[in-house]
This record gives sequence, C-alpha cells and structure tokens, in this order.
Amino acid sequence: MTAAERVADRRERLITAAYGLFANPGFHATTIERLCSTAHISNRAFYECFAGREELMRAVYERCVDDTLNAVGAAIEDAPPTLEGRIVAGITEYVRFVTLDVRRARIMHLEVRRAGDVLSGSRQKAVAGFTHMIESSLKGLQEELPAELHLLALALIGALTELLIEWVLSDDRPEKDLLVATAVHVFRRSFQN
Repeated sequence: MTAAERVADRRERLITAAYGLFANPGFHATTIERLCSTAHISNRAFYECFAGREELMRAVYERCVDDTLNAVGAAIEDAPPTLEGRIVAGITEYVRFVTLDVRRARIMHLEVRRAGDVLSGSRQKAVAGFTHMIESSLKGLQEELPAELHLLALALIGALTELLIEWVLSDDRPEKDLLVATAVHVFRRSFQN
C-alpha cells in the first residue's frame, strides 16, 4: 500500500472501531487508547488520521447522517407524489434505517448530544439537511402546504428525534411500527389547516 492508502485504511479502521465504541460504552467513556487497540493501530497513527476524539466522532456522526439522508431520500423519491405518500415513506424509512442498527440510533440521537458543543455544528448541519429534504420533497405537490413549512419541518424533526431517543433509552422499547404511527400522526395533524 502507498502511504496515502495506509492512512485511508487506518482512518477507516478507526471509524469502524469508533462506530461500535462511541455507541457503547459511549463517547465520553471511550479513550483514544481503546480506539487504537480496537482498530489495531498505534496512538501515533491515530493522530495521522484525526486531531482528536471529537474529530473522529464528527466523522462517524456525519457518515451516519449521510447514509440516513441517502436512504430516506431514495424512499421519498420512490413514494407516490402526494403529501401523505411522501410523509409516510420518509418517516417509515427514517425509523427503519436508523433503528436497523442500534449503534447508529445511539450515535445519531444520544451520543451526539452527550459529546456537547464540539459537535453542535455537525448536528445543526444534519438538522438543516433533513429540513431541506422535507421542504424540497413537499414543494411542487398539488396540495396546499403551510406557509411556515420551514419552521414546521424543524418542529417535526424534533418530535421524531425525541421518539428515537425514547427508543434508544427504554428498557422496554416501543415497537418501531408504533414510532412510525406516532410520527405520521404528528406530521398529518401538523399539515392540516
């Protein structure tokens, strides 16, 4: 391997290790030494890839968000071109994809908050991405949309986020179908004039 390929390989191994460790035992409980041990690299090699744990957490979180945006975007694209069709498809795929791997759900909805201010910019960027997806997928429909679509989209993202935090933290997790039904209900009621 070339030097660049070795760095890319180490970076990917660190992201894979962090995906598991940042989900459990969590961001704050995971040391650089443990990350390096799990990824089978030296501490020095860590710093060739990332400036610190925060930068690694940002890379893991942004990958989770990008993968989720792609999955949800594809589901909305394949949905019927109606408000109902796009809302149901988007919510269903979001819940399905995020909960498919509890590590993704924990990183996106719990650990990103626990990481604190160092990830607030990445979190805001993710919220903006999902808000834009909602707005752009609904504009152009024949149906009448609320004038405050942007603020409504933000509020709906917050509601869905809290439902998934409940799912992550509960000992007796709510059924995924119930999460979808609840979020769809909130979305439907919000879009009624």
